[in-house]
Amino acid sequence: MSRLDLAARTAALEHAAQEGSGRIAQDTLDAARAVAERARERGGLSAEHTVVALAGATGSGKSSVFNAVAGQDVAVPGVRRPTTSHALAAVWGDGAGALLDWLDVSRRHDMSGPLPSGDGDGLVLLDLPDHDSVVVDHRLRAEALVERADLLVWVVDPQKYADAALHEGFLRPLAGRADIVVVVLNQIDRLDAASTKAMLADLRRLVAQDGLDGAKVLGLSAKTGQGMDELRALLAKAARRREAATARLVADERAAATRIVDACGAQPPVRAGEKAKGALLAALEDAAGVPTVVDAVRASARQDAAAATGWPLTRWIGRLRRDPLRRLGLRDSGRRDAGRRVPEGREDLMRTSMPTAKPAVRSAAASGVRQYVEAVTDGVADSWVLAARGRAQRGIEELPDALDQAVASTRLEAGKRPLWWRVVNAVQWALIVAVGAGLLWLAVLFLFSYLRLPAPPTPVWTVPLPSGAGNGDVVFPGAPDGPADGLGVDPFQIPWPTLMVLGGLLLGLLVALVSRILAGIGARRRAAVARRRLRASVAEVGDRLVRNPVGEELAALGRCRTAATIAAS
Repeated sequence: MSRLDLAARTAALEHAAQEGSGRIAQDTLDAARAVAERARERGGLSAEHTVVALAGATGSGKSSVFNAVAGQDVAVPGVRRPTTSHALAAVWGDGAGALLDWLDVSRRHDMSGPLPSGDGDGLVLLDLPDHDSVVVDHRLRAEALVERADLLVWVVDPQKYADAALHEGFLRPLAGRADIVVVVLNQIDRLDAASTKAMLADLRRLVAQDGLDGAKVLGLSAKTGQGMDELRALLAKAARRREAATARLVADERAAATRIVDACGAQPPVRAGEKAKGALLAALEDAAGVPTVVDAVRASARQDAAAATGWPLTRWIGRLRRDPLRRLGLRDSGRRDAGRRVPEGREDLMRTSMPTAKPAVRSAAASGVRQYVEAVTDGVADSWVLAARGRAQRGIEELPDALDQAVASTRLEAGKRPLWWRVVNAVQWALIVAVGAGLLWLAVLFLFSYLRLPAPPTPVWTVPLPSGAGNGDVVFPGAPDGPADGLGVDPFQIPWPTLMVLGGLLLGLLVALVSRILAGIGARRRAAVARRRLRASVAEVGDRLVRNPVGEELAALGRCRTAATIAAS
């Protein structure tokens, strides 16, 4: 793994920890950040040295193994517990000062010459404090160096090789990092060949159970030197390759990233949000009273059409009924220049007069939001589900006011009155004028008759029965008697004043009836337009208070999971 690859992996792990903040357990994130910080710090220190830590329990002979590897008595084995209180470093090669400062190892011994194997240099060998020391400070120093070492050599003895404190406290947390762990069974000089073979087999089994299947397991004796050449060769090879540091950091980052991936859970279905959107919007529409508003728009449109196209003599009756939209406080809704004056930019002040939604309706809206969250977070880890629910719950608290403002600010009426309204209105008034003129004409004729004055000539509309050439002839009084069509059938004659009155009234009623039918069609169309606009307004509220916040959580989940997957690859 190249340094560039390690840098990219570190950046991905840091990004995953950042995206998971507040959603994933804090100890998991802290561990990931610590690993990434350790990788950056170690990357800036000596790449020419491999740090090998000898760790073990009290009495395991760890210091003796240290001296055997070094080829001289650098560490003095103690006879009382604990034997090692501070780490001791044996250093082959120059330039390890800053690295040892970072390791916080002050006891240092510069080794002259090549490695004990006789090949190269660049090794820092650490003798750690006992991990089972009764002194807490000693154990903490050992644990800190176990985290920072490039290669770990665990020294166990025949009596304590199966100690639970070793396996559960140190080896199992290193699961998946078999290539940077070596386990050596010391003091095999106390065992016969059969016992040594059986114990090494059992130790390999325990190490594999710890998640370190494939880790090197060696048997040796620091006292007699048996098996020491194999350990020295292994350490010399690690120093020559100079890959242990990167391998350790990569292994640590992969383990930390894997824990984050597990904490993210499964990625929700891509189209889960779209499938659940319809049910959410339906619940929000009911809570906002959209069906009530649509019915009011339809009734108001009919009432407006009747007021503009109805028979002028009776249309005033319709004005006695209160407008349905005005009753809801929605007349001229969505317009700042009509009705209610709302300062520009303060649409939040707009309110309707709609009745408060019933508790059952509000509960249904809240239930719709929760069902939406459940649908879009199916399979997601509980921590992310709780975060999404928290964002949605804040949205539920704001829904009543937001939905009311959405309805109040939606333009529900047509921008312009239909042209046919004005045409019909003109026709109706023209008919009223005709009726009025006819009545006035008849009044004049009545006055002449009442005063027994000669009546002025009155034209009539002649309707031949059944047919004739004189169809439509205008006849004045004094015209020759007899059938007008020469067929011996008297025509039906209607005086023009009477025709103007009766025709005007009948045509006015007919036009009003046809207009009523057209108004119903227009009202349904107007209601459909209002419903689409209200749905858009309600959808905007749902997006702003529910879908977008939940979507942000899922987007953060996706980014966290993607980054962690990259770091764990």
